[in-house]
Amino acid sequence: MSLSVVAPDARALRTEELGRELDRLRAEIVADRGPGDARYIHHVIAVQRGCEAVGRCALAVSVFPPAWVAGTALLALAKTLENMELGHNILHGQWDWLGDPAIHSTTWEWDFVTPADAWKRTHNHLHHTYTNVVGRDRDLGYTIVRMAADQPWRPVHLLQPLYTALLAPVFEWGIAVYDLEADAVPSGRKSLRSLLGDATALLRKAARQSAKDYVLFPFLAGPSALPCLLGNLTANGVRNVWAHTVIFCGHFPADVRTFTYTEEQIEGESRGEWYLRQIQGSANIEGGPLLHVLTGNLSHQIEHHLFPDLPSNRYAQLAPRVREICARYGLPYVTGPLWRQYASMWGRVLRHALP
Repeated sequence: MSLSVVAPDARALRTEELGRELDRLRAEIVADRGPGDARYIHHVIAVQRGCEAVGRCALAVSVFPPAWVAGTALLALAKTLENMELGHNILHGQWDWLGDPAIHSTTWEWDFVTPADAWKRTHNHLHHTYTNVVGRDRDLGYTIVRMAADQPWRPVHLLQPLYTALLAPVFEWGIAVYDLEADAVPSGRKSLRSLLGDATALLRKAARQSAKDYVLFPFLAGPSALPCLLGNLTANGVRNVWAHTVIFCGHFPADVRTFTYTEEQIEGESRGEWYLRQIQGSANIEGGPLLHVLTGNLSHQIEHHLFPDLPSNRYAQLAPRVREICARYGLPYVTGPLWRQYASMWGRVLRHALP
């Protein structure tokens, strides 16, 4: 019997039963983590660094068109792996249990404009705690895109299909500005002093990133400086479009729920209720192993939101078991191929552009 059709008291008991079952699933994976997982993450790091090294060498002679194509493709692949499977997951603390300071959430600084500390605050804390709660989860449209009827409509939303599309190739810059949380200053949730401190940290990080990709490596390329610069620009753009696609498909397909919880409901939410909200507020992307790695296993967004600190390589193992649990409890498990989730996400952007 599904959770939605049982009496309130029985539903509460079933929700707590769901929570205990998912807790046991998490404990099982934690107890089973070991050398195989360590080999996986070290292998991904080796592949990523190899792709970046070869890609940058090719771009150093990219005055020859085949070298430009190969170098740009390899650098885009390296940046995608670094951003999705390494940076995102390491900053979640998924590999802290290894005790390796080089792969630790407190030491990793990623190849992305926004500083790691700022991203951990807005993503790990705000987004993962208040997933899809209107007014609390700022990732629900990133403060500029209206994704639910419960969000107030403003005339600027008529343009959201346009600026959503324009955001994709510069996604890392959009996230960097978003992570400043300037909109939190008027409400008093963030002080002006803190905003200025974060803006300074962002300017330092942006200067380092820009100097590396658009000054240092083009300078080292000598006669290939201009094609090298264009190659770096293209690689960053490809990575940004891909990250935008994966992340928007993780929470914005049509069947994903949003919530209008009161402060008391959020504060009093049990473990089972929190799991229930994560399941209903996330969506998966179906595909093969390569797709999963390139998405940083965020193609298993439901499993990631249930267990954000478990190693990403375990999500594929968890997915069929979580899906079976959802079926047994009568819960939706929103999943589909990339094209369908992407089209559904755009349908939602277009629909909520109107009042």
